[in-house]
Amino acid sequence: MLFALFYIFAISILVLHFTGFLARRNLEWLVLVLAVAVFPAVIYL
Repeated sequence: MLFALFYIFAISILVLHFTGFLARRNLEWLVLVLAVAVFPAVIYL
């Protein structure tokens, strides 16, 4: 269940990033938070 919520959150952040929504509202740091959250899973796998 948490994986599904994380994927929904991650996909929505990426969509908002590529549409420019985050840049207009100075929320680009959310992309970095997402990258930091994914990084341990990438190292583990």
